[in-house]
Amino acid sequence: MYAISLGDDGAELRPLEVWHAEEFLAHLDRGREFIGQFIPFGSQATDVASTRDTLQRYADMRAAGTASYHGIWADGKLVGGVLTLNFDAERGNCEVGCWLEPAATGRGLITRAMRVLIDWAVEERGIHRVEWHAASGNLPSINVARRLGMTRDGVLRENHLHRGVRHDTEVWSLLAPEWRAARARGARDDH
Repeated sequence: MYAISLGDDGAELRPLEVWHAEEFLAHLDRGREFIGQFIPFGSQATDVASTRDTLQRYADMRAAGTASYHGIWADGKLVGGVLTLNFDAERGNCEVGCWLEPAATGRGLITRAMRVLIDWAVEERGIHRVEWHAASGNLPSINVARRLGMTRDGVLRENHLHRGVRHDTEVWSLLAPEWRAARARGARDDH
């Protein structure tokens, strides 16, 4: 359907659809422990049928305009992705998130994919406020928020129980005018 280049290394952003269930399950199994350190992402996808159900739920939400999954492929293999949640174009707000298997970390894949997703949300869908939620202990996720130019709005203390531990959640955000200004600065810096 589409494949958006994420740079010279051949990585691509593509739709993550129901027919990718086997590939998505294999990807989750390669990174399940790493991916699930702070959130239960993919925990309901444990076999092909439940993985297909998970992808179908997001396909339905994408059709309704409320959420979406987008996969990241590197070297021809699904290695992670970015997503929208709580997408409300009418009010101009959404949340974004990500996941990545350990072998694909350290290459800037999430930051590059998220730039594409945020640009689409702001410029195509009219989103004004993009939020990023991350456990305070999830430093790689917080670092992505910083690289994207987000501002830390605050901390929700011990609001998320995961694997028997209460985690603080940091809320980061980016406003459309800030995004456009950063892009304009980047375009000027490229010349």
